[in-house]
Amino acid sequence: MTNEELKTFISAHTPEVVFEETQYLNVIVPAEKLYRLAKNLRSADYDYLICVSGVDWKDHFIVAYHLQSRKTKHVFVLKAKITDGVNPSVDTVCDIWRTAELHEREVFDLFGIKFNNHPDLRRLFMDDTWGFPLRKDYVDDVTIVQL
Repeated sequence: MTNEELKTFISAHTPEVVFEETQYLNVIVPAEKLYRLAKNLRSADYDYLICVSGVDWKDHFIVAYHLQSRKTKHVFVLKAKITDGVNPSVDTVCDIWRTAELHEREVFDLFGIKFNNHPDLRRLFMDDTWGFPLRKDYVDDVTIVQL
């Protein structure tokens, strides 16, 4: 599938998406539309979730899913835009791509983004006394590093 074919396919299912082209095609979708679009992408042979990462843009969060079709070798980035900065959340995709389970736990631990319906959402690296160290508003009272 080419980028143009993928855009057509995605737009037919989720017209709210925004497309950006850099090294990869970036598909930005509102968080509440992510799960349904992910299911459609899985049925379109995007069967390999390479990684999941989080980004704090001060006024919103992004959860980025790098996806590949092993059949066509096409790669693109699906991004869920989360506008709630106080209680950021998005539906889990670990029932669609099993590898998401651990990646989502890492994003939760470092950014505090909750993944609704995740089967084992708990801290991975930090204990519960820590905040979320990759957030822009995180204050480190021990080493006093300020961004």
